[in-house]
Amino acid sequence: MRVVTTVLCIFLLAATLPNRGIMSDDKNTRFLDLFSDKERVDFYPTYGYMDGQNWVIPLKLYVYEPRGTLERTIVSLFQRLRDFTPEEREIFQSRLQAFAADSESREIVEFIFDRDPSSEMYLLRDSDGNPVRTNLNGVKEGEIRISAERAAELLEAQNSGDGWLTFSAVSDEHTGRGKIRLTEPEGLSVISDIDDTIKISELPAGSRIAARNAFFKEYAAAPGMTDLYKQWTHAAIHYVSGTPKQFYRPLSEFLLSDEAGFPQGTFHLRDVRKNLLSLTTWRDLENIISDENVTYNHKLEQFTGIIQHFPGRQFILVGDSGQHDPEIFREIDDQFPGQVQEMIIRDITNDRERNRQRLEGMTVIPAKTVEAGLSQFE
Repeated sequence: MRVVTTVLCIFLLAATLPNRGIMSDDKNTRFLDLFSDKERVDFYPTYGYMDGQNWVIPLKLYVYEPRGTLERTIVSLFQRLRDFTPEEREIFQSRLQAFAADSESREIVEFIFDRDPSSEMYLLRDSDGNPVRTNLNGVKEGEIRISAERAAELLEAQNSGDGWLTFSAVSDEHTGRGKIRLTEPEGLSVISDIDDTIKISELPAGSRIAARNAFFKEYAAAPGMTDLYKQWTHAAIHYVSGTPKQFYRPLSEFLLSDEAGFPQGTFHLRDVRKNLLSLTTWRDLENIISDENVTYNHKLEQFTGIIQHFPGRQFILVGDSGQHDPEIFREIDDQFPGQVQEMIIRDITNDRERNRQRLEGMTVIPAKTVEAGLSQFE
């Protein structure tokens, strides 16, 4: 618990210090670009669904300025409290990037689809059609709408045969790229948890081990899960997790890498605010380690929202036994009768022997049991 508490204190420190330097936008390049004045935009990969003759695309983004100097300062301070190897130091600094970043509020981000023959600019709007700005935490949510005819034009321009479209920020002082999958009303979709389902996190082992794996260790794919996902060649994939959105970049880069080999998908991570002037920030930080119901509610909300947009699609739900995935899946199955084709649970708590009723009616993937206070990496 002391490790997690210390990390939370570092997040708070990071949010209060001034900006010092900017990082390159190239995800494969980890160095300071002292000559750049661009604010970086993370567009979280999302989907589009049909509403009449239009595609509706719900989108969330985060605007910030990376602070490499602050990252290194925090790492140096933390190393005085905990000895770690040069490799762990490098990993820790890379995982801190979004937490140490300077969130940019009141921003309006404009973007265009790549290879758009019309070069039409888009921006996020609220339900009343008004442009929305980023909040105090640099985040904004909204939607864009494009006609079916316009979508077909963009798909052809990008030579996309799987529904994916890419786009780039073009507003002043912004840089960033995003992607959207236009998902047909009928077909197969997979909604997948991440931690201990496709990536080893060892959450049941306790907060100390889970925090160490999150901040200091190379990510490791769950054995055999990549092969399972490769079977769903034509399915739409949605990754849903209680992991804070600040881990989006390193997490997505790992999962979609050649090493891990998981397919492209949309990402729906948990909001953890950083602005110290907001009471909700303190609640979010506390809830990271103290309230499992927050993760339960987040997952249930995201699963429900996705399925509601696709009443004609079939769904496979994939999770693990370490938290509340079996309970969430049953609730989803009751709420959307006939749409859940299969519920798959990677059993890391040996419920297949200890609590069989909990996994009844689900496809169980046996896995190494995670015990409290023990890590397979030690």
